[in-house]
This record gives sequence, structure tokens and C-alpha cells, in this order.
Amino acid sequence: MKKILLLTIVSFFFGSGFAQELNHSHELSCSRAKYYQEYLKNTKDVVQTPYLFDYDVTFYFLDIEVDNSSTYVAGEVTYYADVVAAELDTFAFELLDGMTVDEVIVNGTTYGADHIGDEVFVYLDDPIAQGESFTAKISYYGTPPSGGFFSGITTTVDWGKNVTWTLSEPFNARDWWPVKQVLEDKADSVWVFLTTDGNNMAGSQGNLTAITPMPNNKLRYEWKSSYPIDYYLISFAVSEYQEYNTYAHPDEMGEDSLLIQNFIYDSPGCLETYQDGIDATGEMIELYSNLFSLYPFSNEKYGHCLTALGGGMEHQTMTTIGGFSFGLVAHELGHMWFGDNITCATWSDIWINEGFATYSEILAREFIEGQGSMQSRINSIHNSVMSSPGGSTYIPEDEVYYGNEWRIFDGRLSYNKGAAILHMLRFEFQDDDLFFDALHQYTEQYAGSTVTGVDFRDKMAEVSGIDFTDFFDQWYYGQGYPTYSVVWSQNGNSFYFETTQTTSYPSATPLFKMLMAYKLNFTDGTDTTIYVHQTENVNSYSVTVPKQVGSIVVDPDNWVVNHVGSITTGVNESENPVSFTFGPNPVQDKLTLNFINNDNSQKTIRIIDFKGSIVKTIESAQTRVQLNVGNLENGSYIITASSKGNFITKKFVKAN
Repeated sequence: MKKILLLTIVSFFFGSGFAQELNHSHELSCSRAKYYQEYLKNTKDVVQTPYLFDYDVTFYFLDIEVDNSSTYVAGEVTYYADVVAAELDTFAFELLDGMTVDEVIVNGTTYGADHIGDEVFVYLDDPIAQGESFTAKISYYGTPPSGGFFSGITTTVDWGKNVTWTLSEPFNARDWWPVKQVLEDKADSVWVFLTTDGNNMAGSQGNLTAITPMPNNKLRYEWKSSYPIDYYLISFAVSEYQEYNTYAHPDEMGEDSLLIQNFIYDSPGCLETYQDGIDATGEMIELYSNLFSLYPFSNEKYGHCLTALGGGMEHQTMTTIGGFSFGLVAHELGHMWFGDNITCATWSDIWINEGFATYSEILAREFIEGQGSMQSRINSIHNSVMSSPGGSTYIPEDEVYYGNEWRIFDGRLSYNKGAAILHMLRFEFQDDDLFFDALHQYTEQYAGSTVTGVDFRDKMAEVSGIDFTDFFDQWYYGQGYPTYSVVWSQNGNSFYFETTQTTSYPSATPLFKMLMAYKLNFTDGTDTTIYVHQTENVNSYSVTVPKQVGSIVVDPDNWVVNHVGSITTGVNESENPVSFTFGPNPVQDKLTLNFINNDNSQKTIRIIDFKGSIVKTIESAQTRVQLNVGNLENGSYIITASSKGNFITKKFVKAN
């Protein structure tokens, strides 16, 4: 889902769709229901009944009447499900308080139901044993309140046409249909039959298998999908539409093509306004199929239903969308791989959906529009991430609740920082072919499943051979971003530099251990880039260079979310407060440093081997410092002295 915030849509409905108000006047008629009533008294206002976890849904069939000028919904929803508890004696589902349940038929027996808050309980005469299958047909009707984002159903006028659409993410499918809102219980397949006025068209997921005439000049649009689907990705949109179709030709499909089916208002100028944006979809599908894996619903279609939504919602195989800008189309399409085919197992891991879709947009810009477009977007994303010092992409469990949807869908953290994490992970790979192969293996392994951030981390480690534990602890679960300051000097062909990393939120993340690039600009106009790992808050390095360095640039290609602090160049040694002489050189046991311009300031003295590892560190404010180096292996070393941004490096040889 991608939100475009406009002043005209900042008023949202915050009614019973966001907080369950329990009506304790209902008389519950079985012992487990009475237990549940007591259970509610001792918990937060918003809970899900444990009975929802007693069964797994295999198939949903929604056969409902809908209207383009009203949120009124009526009809039947049928579940096919398997019992996973020891037995099922209470069939429970969710439906907004205020909607009416006429009856529920379970395995051919008709029951009444207790509607308590936004949950419904059906007490079975004959419990169903573990492992057995059952069907439940729910007849219902009602007029849910019309809202916007985070309201399950909305009706308004757009382009002179009445339009009604659903948006169930994250908690509001129950606004308009009887549902089990459990992310990890994907149905294996779904049918959605939509009966509406004959002037309308009604879009949904899967293939449109028939348009059947119905009484009173109505039509029934019969949509069927055979792919696994999560509850909140089931949808409809209804209006006076026209159909505009294009096709994509992913390489893996050979001579076959993929239908891109678009329902656009049948209003003068509407199609002409959006046609170029719609037409761009095919190239994006072909790109993502090459980068990630074949479009995951290739036996059905992809498409769009145009509505007045301020952004887009990635309803499976048919995005509900408010316009066709390049970035919005690319983002919602990316969700077909990340968010639909693979879905977050918990709302805490919404990064699995939104960070990946945002990065898909970045990749579309890179491979279709070019590096300039990509870098512009990366800059805006990095600036967004660093606009505040803290914030975790992973959402703590106690921050996931009805009424806190904007924390789940935080643009800075879930979307932008989430995308930046993937960009930095790609940088850590240092091999684009391997990175995209890892994404391909990930999408193939978890197709149709729900996953967590840990699942993705472990898959990346498996493919790359890199341990990403620290990376995820710092960037995914941690908070903030690093600032790099550099002090450098050059002695002949030896280039020495010390990097100091501070972080914006040190109480949560005091250090980001990661790869960093530094570009050395030579005085003759040429350059080279070196790559080193930041393993401590202060690291010292030495490299051999062929020319005189004029300047150094941190992260020249903008891979990493970071600020750059001070970059201090070498100064004339006679003017440097930490300038020193030393000897003997070569040295066997003790190396003596004499500071020429001692100002009694505290100095950090380090000895670094030529692999870049610090082998000795001392702090001293003395004019004369003696170092015991007798235990060092024979070879060449760097010795550095630094204080208050001043820096000197020299080389010595340890020998017997």
C-alpha cells in the first residue's frame, strides 16, 4: 500500500472499526464462550478471540451485492476450512458491530449467532473433530460507515462517477465481510461474485470467468483466483467503468503474454489522462520478472481499478489505485511479489511488504528511467530517514493495535528506511548478480507463504555466505543512523586515514558495523574507490596509492544512510599539535615517541598492522611516550597519533 496524503483526505473514520466495544448484555450459551467473556475482562480493549485459531481456512466464496453509490453490502460468504484444535465447538469470525448476520449454516445445520462487539460466535450442536473439514455459509447485510484509509469500504464521486471500493488493510476487512483476520492463515483460493447495477462494472482478484445477467437489470461479475491469498487482499471496486487492456511479455512466459486488465472511469478524458501511466506497467512486469522471479500470478492477470483513493492498495492481481504516476504504479506492482505472493507473518514485520515495494520502485527507476532518477529517489529516501534521530523499521508488538495504523504504515520507517535497508544490503553483497539471485531464491522458496524479517535475513545469509546478524540488529531492529568523520594524511605512496563513527541514537544503536566506500580524488583529476569495514567507532586504515591524494569522499555512490561530519586533511607536520618523532626504526622491543608541539592534550596512539587491524592502543598526555612492541610479529606497521581532529601517521618496522 502506498499513501499519498492530501489535505482533502486527512479526515478518517475512527469508529467501531478501530476499537472493539464489548456488549456484555449478550447471554453466551456455551462454557467456552463464557470463559472467553471472562478472558476479555482481563485484557486490553482490543483482542481476537482464541476461537479464530481453532481452524484453518482453505477457501473463501463471497457472493454479494454491491453498489457504486453506497457502502451497502448483502449476500453470503462461505468458508471451507479444516479443524486444527482438538475439536471445534464454537465457530467464530469477525464482522463489524452494526452489520447483521441472518443465519449461519455449518455442515448443513442452521444456527443463530452471538454478535459481540466486532466478533461473531456460533455454538455448534455437534463439535467437529481435529483434522476434519467443514463448510460454513454466513448470510449477512448492512451499511458500513464510509471512510478512507483504514476504513474497510468507501464511497464517493470521482471524475463525475459514483465509485465504491474496499481497503481492508490492516484490520478492516471485517467492516464489509465476515472474515478471519489472521495473517498466517492464507486461504488456498478465493471466489468473489459481485452483483451490481447493469450500468456498472465490478473488479476483483483473479480471472473474470463470467458476467451473468441477474434479475432487476443487474449483472454478476464472477471472479475466481486459485492462488493463496491473505484476508486483507480480497477486494472489490465498482463504478461506471470502461475496460482498457494491455499485455506484458515476461521472458519466462515465452510466446505467452500476461493480461493487464484495467477498469477506468467511463468519463470523457479519463483514459487519455492515465493511458501513458497504465501503458508503462508492462515494462515494469517484465523487469521485475527478470530481477525477482516470474510474475507470481501468471496464470491469472494483473490490473488496476481506478478509484478516488489517495494512493494505491495492492489487492492481489488487481490494484486499487488513485492515479498512475510512475512511482505509484511501480510500488503497487512490486507488492505482487512482496506483500501478496509473500506476505508479512506479523504486522511488526510490515517491512516484508512495504520496504520491498518501495525498493521495487527504486529499481524501476534505476533500470527503466536511469541512474539520475534512481539517485534522486535515494536522496529523498535518505533525507526522510535522517529527518529524525530514532525509530525502528521493525515495529514492537506493543505498538501494533487498532487505532495505531499510522505507526505500522509509517512512511519514514516502514517504507523509506525499509527500502534503504535493502539498498544497503545490496551494497554489502558487492555482487548484483548474487543479490538478485538471492531475491529470486527467496521469492521461489516462500511463494504463497507468510514470512518474518528473520526468515529473509537467514535466506540472504544462506545465499551470500555473509552473517547479517549485526546488520539486522542495527538497521532493522535498531534505531538511528551513523555519521562518519575522517582524518587522513599521505606519506609518499602510503595513504593513512582514521574514521570515527557516531550514531544519532546511541542508547539503542551505538555502532553500525558495515561496509563503507571512500573515493580518493587524486590531484591529477583521476580517482579510485576503496572499500573497508567499520568494525569499531574508531577505525584506522592504511592503503598504498599511486598518486597524490587531493580529497576524500565518503560513500560516493550514496549506498548508505549516513551523515558526513568533518573531513580533516593532513597538515604541515611542524604545525600539527600531535606531530612526533620516534625511534628506533627498525625496532626490537621499545619504541619511543617524542611529541614536538605538545600542548598537554590527551592523545590516542594506535599501532596498526598492514591488514588494517589495531594491535595496540594507549591514551596519553605526556610529551614522551614509550611503547612496548616486543610481542609484535616481525613486519611493517603504522603508528598513528590523534587528538581533537588532528592526525599524524608514520610507518615503522618491527625486527629482531
